[in-house]
Amino acid sequence: MSQPDTDTAAQSPSSQQEPQIQTDGRRSHSEQMNQPAQTSQSESSHDGKDEHALHTNLKRGMESRHLQMISLGGVIGTGLFLSSGYTIQQAGPIGTILAYSIGALIVYLVMLTLGELSVAMPVTGSFHVYAEKFIGPGTGFVIAIQYWLTWTVALGSEFTAAGLLMQRWFPDSPTWVWSAACIILIFTLNALSVRLFAEAEFWFASIKVFAICAFIVIGLLAIFGVIPIAGYQHAPMFGNLVKDGIFPNGFMPVFATILTVNFAFSGTELIGVTAGETRDPQTAVPKAIHTTLWRLVLFFIGSITVMCALIPWRKAGVGESPFVLVFNSIGIPYAGDIMNFVVLTAVLSASNSGLYASTRMVWSMGNEGMIPRWFAKTNRRGVPMLALCAAMAGGLLALLSSVIAASTVYLVLVALSGLSAVVVWIAIAYCQIVFRRRWLESGHSTSELKYRTPGYPYVSWAAFILCTASFVLVIFDVEQRFALVAELVFIVACYGAYFLQQWVRKRKKATEADDLDTLWVARD
Repeated sequence: MSQPDTDTAAQSPSSQQEPQIQTDGRRSHSEQMNQPAQTSQSESSHDGKDEHALHTNLKRGMESRHLQMISLGGVIGTGLFLSSGYTIQQAGPIGTILAYSIGALIVYLVMLTLGELSVAMPVTGSFHVYAEKFIGPGTGFVIAIQYWLTWTVALGSEFTAAGLLMQRWFPDSPTWVWSAACIILIFTLNALSVRLFAEAEFWFASIKVFAICAFIVIGLLAIFGVIPIAGYQHAPMFGNLVKDGIFPNGFMPVFATILTVNFAFSGTELIGVTAGETRDPQTAVPKAIHTTLWRLVLFFIGSITVMCALIPWRKAGVGESPFVLVFNSIGIPYAGDIMNFVVLTAVLSASNSGLYASTRMVWSMGNEGMIPRWFAKTNRRGVPMLALCAAMAGGLLALLSSVIAASTVYLVLVALSGLSAVVVWIAIAYCQIVFRRRWLESGHSTSELKYRTPGYPYVSWAAFILCTASFVLVIFDVEQRFALVAELVFIVACYGAYFLQQWVRKRKKATEADDLDTLWVARD
């Protein structure tokens, strides 16, 4: 990462949205320091002329319940419903539970650091704005591209999955028809208003949450022998967890699973993206963060514990969802159709959140002048339509590459997408460390912050170190080593693109200045 750029606060177009933090230790006016960030990012002053004519308001249409469900919706996806069985088969029951517990802890530490930043500076597309301000403009550009790519690639995957899931009920229909229907639905939900998007995501996520809760309750009843389950003459209890030892395949598969778990938990940081469009972020953001850990523990670790107790770990992950295996063993009718519907809902939820996140990142880059400012223009409903179209175009390209170049381009994109989320987490933790230091250097106290990261600086540094370790230690996993190499190359390419852009802009300004001088000389 580049060194902190002390001049960024003055240069960034978003500087008027955020507390005025002096980097030289001088105290500024307390009224400026304590003034909350405004929703109307269009109020930020851009250096230029035509930008003032753009309408770039984003509306605060989300409530606390929306924010909490959006965070959950970004995390609970097909990985839990479909891929969890494979994880259990690789790491064993206890190893999988341990890996998810460590992953949940890492996510929670990152969320605690993000909470302080989001409440102090609730700006849409917050990650790269924080990175630009507290690390450097080049890093801000890289983080923006990284996070945009994460969700754009996810969009392509989800659109493909939706079409394949519908094949269960309509086997003779072409897959692309259902993928197109999903695209139209999700685009419409995002285009009409942020309130409609949030409401749709609330109900999509609610269905997933209800399904997981039902699975855990029914599974526990089977575990303790309240309801019968095929293959057992007595209550199964928890013997399957340690039947073949604590780590039946050794400890290394557990380590590899931790890396996968980090990717599975990516999406919780959506709270930071939505902060700029949330009503009363000072209350809603901390509430959403504090409920994240126990919900991750309940939904992920709880459901996996039930799976491992009821299904011998060697049978998990062989061609069928462990949820379906448990429901079928208990004798629940239409278990396959029920879970197909739930997974389809998870796909719609993930694509809904993905398009929103990708759109807001494009909007934020336009608002910051990283790309043409027209991408920050919004309609009368507060929706950045040009950014939305650009985000959807990226998703369609990812969808196309998943069909045409699945063995080359798409595999590279998926590899980049997975590690990009961890890079964003690293940046979030480091930005909070720098933010707190500059806040104190400006003559302010921690009591002035509306929300403070508890256990600072230990929690902040723990989040930074654990995320960095998760990123670097991928090199020890042979299957994911390619992802690390691809990510490092991509980061270098992003920095190169940024500095090339800056060089072109400087040349353009110099040319314009020379032309102006020539014009005045000709007049004289």
